[in-house]
Amino acid sequence: MREMVLGSTGIRTVQNAFGALPIQRDDMDLAIRILRRAYEGGITFFDTARAYSDSEEKLGRALSDVRKNIVIATKTMAQNTEDMKRQLEQSLSLLKTDYVDIYQFHCAGRCIRPEDGSGMYELMEEFKRQGMIRHIGITAHKIGIAEEAVDSGLYETLQFPFSYLSDQREIDLVNRCKEKNVGFIAMKGLAGGLITDSRLAYAFIGQFDNVLPIWGIQKESELEEWLAYNEHTPVMNDEIRELIEKDKANFGGAFCRGCGYCMPCPKGIQINNCARMSLMLRRAPSKNWLSEQWQANMKQIEECIECGQCKRKCPYELNTPELLKKNYEDYKKVLAGEVTVM
Repeated sequence: MREMVLGSTGIRTVQNAFGALPIQRDDMDLAIRILRRAYEGGITFFDTARAYSDSEEKLGRALSDVRKNIVIATKTMAQNTEDMKRQLEQSLSLLKTDYVDIYQFHCAGRCIRPEDGSGMYELMEEFKRQGMIRHIGITAHKIGIAEEAVDSGLYETLQFPFSYLSDQREIDLVNRCKEKNVGFIAMKGLAGGLITDSRLAYAFIGQFDNVLPIWGIQKESELEEWLAYNEHTPVMNDEIRELIEKDKANFGGAFCRGCGYCMPCPKGIQINNCARMSLMLRRAPSKNWLSEQWQANMKQIEECIECGQCKRKCPYELNTPELLKKNYEDYKKVLAGEVTVM
């Protein structure tokens, strides 16, 4: 069981954490069972957010009796101090606790600072003085914002996408966090479902002793897979390195991670899956992708008015309308039998 310390927070945890976004899709009983099993299996770090519908409530119901043994990180997407206060009060109530270990600005569109006129960072400091939170963190999808946050010296943790599909600039960001003693929390370690071999993903991130991966878990079978790595930890070797390099070769530089921040589309296009359909057909093949419902979803791409809204909101600065068109053309070829993917 590999342990780590999360930067200047001093939090010591197993390098194998629970991302609680997907449990919002489970019913209450299943979610509680999964969370309880995660704790019993050795996971002590749980990441959630006020924006994840009932995820906080499920976490509170499942683990409030062992609160002193676990670390809870949650987030606020508030844009003003009034909403920040309200959201933290809601989070504490739902989590059945009087403090959260790490409170994070969620998907920050800028590096929030003292004296920037919003009062939001100052309120974070006040929450900390009052003991309502213990550490101040930030999450971002745009690397420029992440770099600025790390260099600012204002944040004890940064949460950012990181996997073996990350580029050199993102790896440099991880190393910069280590130099500055900022805890790095890695989201999207499976690149939004595009990485299909968890062993490779775990071994890659395990090379970085300052990175805490939070794996999004919805099913009991997924949880058991991650728990098994506490005892039988995959480590980087020549075989795994070769498999990773082969896998990376299948990706172009511009691909949709499926984060959904581009949504909603004014024409109702399911952008977060339609813009990566080609990859899903090949990497996570399922007859469901070719169902009448998904054919209808893909056909909606024809209604794209190229308003540019999705492109402006994409945290990875992708040309989303162009990706939609390319994926639709490929999809039509699969339907016509011109391309075989399964």
